[in-house]
Amino acid sequence: MNIELQSVVEHMEKERGIERETVIQAIESALLSAAKKSMGPMRELKVAIDRKTFDIEASVQTIVVERVTSPAEQLSVREARRFKDDAQVGEFVDVPIPPQKLGRIAAQVAKQAIMQKIRQAEKERVFDEYKDRAGDIVSGSVRRFDRNDVVIDLGRAEAIMPSRERVPTEEYQPGDRIRAFVVRVDNEHGGPEIVLSRTHPEFVRRLFELEVSEIADGTVEIKGIAREAGFRSKIAVVSRDEKVDPVGACVGMKGIRVKNIVRELSGEKIDIVRWNEDIKTFVTNSLAPARLSAIDIDEDLHAVTVTVDPDQLSLAIGKKGQNARLTNKLTGWKINIEKDEGSKTFEEKFAEAVEALAKIDGITSEQASALVSGGFLSAELVLASEQEDLEDIEGFDSETAQAIRAAVEAHYEQQNGDVDA
Repeated sequence: MNIELQSVVEHMEKERGIERETVIQAIESALLSAAKKSMGPMRELKVAIDRKTFDIEASVQTIVVERVTSPAEQLSVREARRFKDDAQVGEFVDVPIPPQKLGRIAAQVAKQAIMQKIRQAEKERVFDEYKDRAGDIVSGSVRRFDRNDVVIDLGRAEAIMPSRERVPTEEYQPGDRIRAFVVRVDNEHGGPEIVLSRTHPEFVRRLFELEVSEIADGTVEIKGIAREAGFRSKIAVVSRDEKVDPVGACVGMKGIRVKNIVRELSGEKIDIVRWNEDIKTFVTNSLAPARLSAIDIDEDLHAVTVTVDPDQLSLAIGKKGQNARLTNKLTGWKINIEKDEGSKTFEEKFAEAVEALAKIDGITSEQASALVSGGFLSAELVLASEQEDLEDIEGFDSETAQAIRAAVEAHYEQQNGDVDA
């Protein structure tokens, strides 16, 4: 019994995850190649490994002749009958070759060929395992960096996340555990390449499918996704069951479901929009919490013109135009947002905004006036702002900004109620 060969096969099977038969066939092929190089031209060589004892059995096919003129390919009748009792002239006989006759050169060549065959088998295994996983989410750890690309260890395979698929606000360190979306699996000459992404809009879809059971079972459908990775995403959802609120299902009890996804996306904000086949309703839902005064549809230009009060303009457009851009992507319509020049004076609107904010528990009249002067004309604008934006208001420090934001969040939650999945 060949104990050494058995240990090699079992090691490759356990540590590399390659099937035993694949390893044995690779060794047989390598030994055959080595034997041909070592022993010179022969009619036909055969190498086989016993699956139970792991003993190597080698033989060469020779022809039986009356008079031997080429010992490498011919055998006399008397010699042939040592291996086959009824051997006749013109017949082919397999003559065993002692494994040691392959020589040291053959062993060295076989070792190199075996490793090459095994590496090829590993590549084929990786491709077979991942070729149908495009569109899935996988987990791995950051192994190294190749320029700006990230090489990720998936356990039994390596994947690459190109720089264009990295979220600009995220930083990684070797050893960090991350999840990513499988964009594609290529099988080029150098072996399989698994390409991952954390910026792809479908990454958000798959996260919701994993987190929200109603989406997984088809009760709630995601009709569209618009994303600016690292900053904000909008998803449009609709329910196939009138008893199930699609937005509530995605948000979850006390927002736990969407919070889990936001955490996975490193704090990226997510707007969950109720989809509607009526474009006016859909645009209204998508631009919320901004309040719209009027909506005009131009079917020929496939454009929507939205009119809003001056105090709602910045909220509708969003920071650096983000809200309008995402609504454009989500609806597939060109969105134009215009300011409504209403009859109310600036002073009247200023006073109304201050009064509305001052009604919120925890916000004084002076603080409400400072908020409006700073451009925060409504509770929705405060909610949509960053902590740093509130701290920039004259007379506000970090503690004040945090307290005001908490007061608005509590007010908003009280007005809208806890959303149950």
